[in-house]
Amino acid sequence: MSIYEHFRPEEKPFIDSLLEWKTQVLERYVVKRTDFLDPRQLEMVKTIIGKNDEITLSYSGGYQGAERSRVLLSPPYVEDNDFGLALLEVHYPVKYASIDHRNLLGSLMGLGLKREKFGDLLFAENRVQCVVADEIADYVQLHLNKVGRVNVTIERVALNQILPVEHEWEQREGAVPSLRLDVVLSEIYHLSRSKVADLVTNGLVKVNWKLIQKTSFELKAGDYLSLRGFGRSRLISVGGQTKRGNLWITYGLLR
Repeated sequence: MSIYEHFRPEEKPFIDSLLEWKTQVLERYVVKRTDFLDPRQLEMVKTIIGKNDEITLSYSGGYQGAERSRVLLSPPYVEDNDFGLALLEVHYPVKYASIDHRNLLGSLMGLGLKREKFGDLLFAENRVQCVVADEIADYVQLHLNKVGRVNVTIERVALNQILPVEHEWEQREGAVPSLRLDVVLSEIYHLSRSKVADLVTNGLVKVNWKLIQKTSFELKAGDYLSLRGFGRSRLISVGGQTKRGNLWITYGLLR
């Protein structure tokens, strides 16, 4: 059985990259440090590399429970703990303005850099921080002077000053007639199918961090979901059928 059969067709390019990284580590005896990976990609790395005596797998996003992390693939007996992380604090006039996740990410992307160069964006009261790849930290510090219409200055701070953030998943169960995207979202967020369909077709839904605009998109266990304005969730597992022929699912809501 091919390794690709365990994953979605659209995930093939990432699997190809991962297999190439693995080959580089084994044949050239070098350490491979990735860009920031989302949780789905990290799960794929763990599945494909797994417990391998020939490769040491480690990862970090700057703090315990980080959503996005950089991965180190190392040959055995080679110690390398440099994940290449930098922490930037965003200063702005808190009395007169506010900054949210969407505006900050949009401004960072507006600098012409890939999303994979940015880790988590952190918010606590009136403080804002972002974890970035060390190799672009100076560039961001120099060129990011506005977030939306708000003037900002960027300060590089030590990683041990990172804001405390807790990601808590609330686990629930339910029954659905199918694993269609609109059906599962309706169950998770207690919305009507028609309401969910509008949100999907209007580009407000992502599966595994990719925009999906087909209500009939078939989900699989392990998929991460994002519904703008309603938060994030994850389809943890798909069980057997109920007496009525529905599928029993376990899912998590990020609080």
